[in-house]
Amino acid sequence: MFSAWGDIAFRWRRIIPVVVIAAIVALFAIFGTQLGQRMSQEGWDDPHSQSTRAAQIEEDTFGRDSRGDVILLVSTDKPNGAMDPQIRDAITRQLRELQAAHPDNIASVTSFFDGGPRQMASADGSTAFATLGMRGVKEDVMNNYRVIEPELRSISVPGATVEIAGATAVSDSLDQGMTEDVHRAEIFALPAVGLLLLIVFGGLIAACMPLLVGVLSIGGSMGVLAILAQYTQINVFAQSVVTLLGLGLAIDYGLFMVSRFREEMAEDMPVRQAVRNTTATAGKTVVFSAAMVAVALSGLLIFPQAFLKSVAFGAMSAVALAALLSVAVLPSIFALLGPNIDKGALRRRTPRTRDEVVNNRWGKIPTFAMRHARLVTLAVVAGLIALTLPIAGIKFGGINETYLPPKEPTRVAQAHFNETFPQFRTDPVKLVITGSQGAVGTVYQKANKVSGLTGPFQVSRPTKDGVTVLSAGIGERKDYERVVADLENIRVDGAQVLVAGTPAMEVESLRAMVDKLPWMLAYIVAVSFVLMALIFGSLIIPAKAVIMNILGAGATLGMLTLLFVDGVGSGLFGYTAGPLMSPVLVLIVAIIFGLSTDYEVFLVSRMVEARAHGLSTDKSIRFGTATTGGIITAAALIMIVVCGAFGFSNIVMMKYIAFGMVIALILDATIIRMLLVPAVMHLLREDNWWAPQWVHRLLSQKVGHNEPLPVAIASGGRHEHAEGAVPFQELMERLGRRPELPPAPQPAALPAPDYDEERHHQ
Repeated sequence: MFSAWGDIAFRWRRIIPVVVIAAIVALFAIFGTQLGQRMSQEGWDDPHSQSTRAAQIEEDTFGRDSRGDVILLVSTDKPNGAMDPQIRDAITRQLRELQAAHPDNIASVTSFFDGGPRQMASADGSTAFATLGMRGVKEDVMNNYRVIEPELRSISVPGATVEIAGATAVSDSLDQGMTEDVHRAEIFALPAVGLLLLIVFGGLIAACMPLLVGVLSIGGSMGVLAILAQYTQINVFAQSVVTLLGLGLAIDYGLFMVSRFREEMAEDMPVRQAVRNTTATAGKTVVFSAAMVAVALSGLLIFPQAFLKSVAFGAMSAVALAALLSVAVLPSIFALLGPNIDKGALRRRTPRTRDEVVNNRWGKIPTFAMRHARLVTLAVVAGLIALTLPIAGIKFGGINETYLPPKEPTRVAQAHFNETFPQFRTDPVKLVITGSQGAVGTVYQKANKVSGLTGPFQVSRPTKDGVTVLSAGIGERKDYERVVADLENIRVDGAQVLVAGTPAMEVESLRAMVDKLPWMLAYIVAVSFVLMALIFGSLIIPAKAVIMNILGAGATLGMLTLLFVDGVGSGLFGYTAGPLMSPVLVLIVAIIFGLSTDYEVFLVSRMVEARAHGLSTDKSIRFGTATTGGIITAAALIMIVVCGAFGFSNIVMMKYIAFGMVIALILDATIIRMLLVPAVMHLLREDNWWAPQWVHRLLSQKVGHNEPLPVAIASGGRHEHAEGAVPFQELMERLGRRPELPPAPQPAALPAPDYDEERHHQ
């Protein structure tokens, strides 16, 4: 199938790129440019949870609770300074002017300076505040706030400091931070990646190919997200993740395709044959790799949070477009360019043949790993397990102002407000009481016996239509789970008591993760196993890959716990250590598993390809590692650069994802793929290729690397008339400079050949 597509790409080489690129550009121009207007700040909660039902009852009865939207905090450096008539008059006048100018955006203003209760001022009178409620629900709240924000921040008064806090203001700062992440990637990551590609390929034209795929995949995925946003909720966070994953993987796939085409051309292959071979091998690998990354991301759809679903939709669309562009567009461009792909070289370059590649430094690494296979396996596995151990101390929380940088103005203002007015929380826990209103007093008494509150519950919503709402603050975030659980246990005859508010939402989000995570992991493992069996024609290699992916993911999560929960390096990287958001943890698990499988496919596919053409296990290991080691390293380095741009994010959860990907890439592209995989596969020997015969016939013969390749590959990789052509088997025998035991026609039926340490040493 893939060989046939290579022929089609060559035959229609002038039409395919124009049509596909024009379609992607149109998709972005028509829909993608509207994405910013369609994204949501909602979607963090479990829509089926008790807290969501309670919030809906409160909103249906009383309307949205807007009192914590925006806080205007006024501070002075002297007792009773906030009560100074001049300050009170100045703040009151400016707030009235603001409300009069924006009646469609501001629903209410409650101000200490304009007749508000004394409790809205601190005990010493040095600080006081006003609250502004925005009109609308969901996205309308944020849009209305952004209309008034410039004028709100211009409010000032001599002798006092004016700060802006509140739930909506914090959400806006988080949103702006994510927007800056995408902008930073466009400004810094793309040029840096272009420079790296130029260094890797040594030529301008070759370097532009992966970059073209990356830019187009991002533009196309933005269009897809904008279309999806018309029918489902797309969280603003999805854009950052899509840019991060889409750009990195698209460039990886483009790099893999370009490298394989240049390898074919270095063997004096006719252009048509080179295009066909590239599509049949690298193209197939890219498609299966993208499928497995998409499978890992699709596991997020198991969870109820709209945030995770929107990220899954966006990331899967980016990965699918990256694979489509790599396989559909690049082969046709290769056909147009032919040998000119190396034009614009910065240095004179002599294309390296496979014989030269397999005897370079990348061929020596697996030789070392196989020579010391037991020691390497034991040391690497022990090291990965040791790195996993800190995960025992992981803690979970929800999104709040601590996800902003320590000195960010909105975060500083929110911390100041929480410290000065602990009884007025913008994230209170609520009790929504329905049924017999005579039971409200009993509920009140029982609720106030719960420890950990900032003060007694207050009636925040007086009884209406049989519904009463009590509110209180929780002093420490670490007490959320205990306090919510205690409140959920309140039982009063004749009344239904539902726990709501931000603390309850966070606790129930964590419960959803605990309930669904095992199912997600089982799904990812099972489907990835089947897909790898399809492409490799083996049941042992997929099992090995899954185990290594788990080891790598565990080590990554352990290091992330050290960094973000225990606070190692927090001062250096500019964030505050604390609990992690459970949905973000789920997301990083899916991403890490997908990336690990991605590089496993790149590496092992070349081993399986060599094995399918008659090579021994050890020769196949060395051939696969030698021919992909440089590419995997370059791909990982490029992905690290992309992640690095997001590592400078102002948002802690984006740092978490970026750092997690960097750690996973470093571990995966070096220790695991270059050392552990060759060592374990050498120890397994012929068992690597085991599968029932019907699996070989049904799977590998139809889908995997056993399909007949063009004669130029099967006979040695060079055009059969090229001077100095090296037959494929002879080339492989040069791997150790001495021939190993010849591979049997049916390796699985014969005893495993011994590994000659002395011969490989020489």
